[in-house]
Amino acid sequence: MKILLVEDDLTIQTQLKNLLSGNGYEVGIVTDFSKVIEQLKDFAPHLVLLDIKLPGNNGFEICSQIRSFSDLPIVFVTSSNTDMDELNSIMLGGDAFITKPYNTAILLAKIASLLRRAYASGRAEILTWNGAALHLESGFIEHHGLRADLTKNEMKILYYLFKNAGKICSRSDIVDFLWDSQLYIDDNALSVNITRIREKLTSIGLSNFIKTKHRQGYTL
Repeated sequence: MKILLVEDDLTIQTQLKNLLSGNGYEVGIVTDFSKVIEQLKDFAPHLVLLDIKLPGNNGFEICSQIRSFSDLPIVFVTSSNTDMDELNSIMLGGDAFITKPYNTAILLAKIASLLRRAYASGRAEILTWNGAALHLESGFIEHHGLRADLTKNEMKILYYLFKNAGKICSRSDIVDFLWDSQLYIDDNALSVNITRIREKLTSIGLSNFIKTKHRQGYTL
């Protein structure tokens, strides 16, 4: 799982990075506070740790910007500990409010709880390939904070392609896989579904994500 730190205090930034990395998370750090959203979309985190007092836009403004296109978990970790600050964080879409100095065990527990709630699944929860994340249980694909909802057939087709990423998948193998999953689809219906999937992928910045191999099939 990937966590983005939006924190300008270098000491706290280093402490949080070491804490999270030591607990198995991949950590990204915002380095240009005038381009937080751009860096967030490039890193595509599963959760954001966000301070309130920042150079340029404050944490509340950044939270509002994130919520305009994504529902990923946002945890405010801040020295601003008034009731109004906490209320604003909730009203703007924050998922948790933790004040500094924080208890590391509580912070880690809160992060783990939010990630389980947002992403956990009885199946392999998320498949990733070239910056795209396929959320199996929730039925959508995500890329740089943008998401597209999928039908059951579209999800199963993408699942098969993700599981065989880098390989060529023949049309007949995909159809057979869907039949085995009790989903009716024939060769013509497969073409229609692939077209619809490509349109949805393009809408979230994934043009040419599925490639056609002439007389062979499809590949990611």
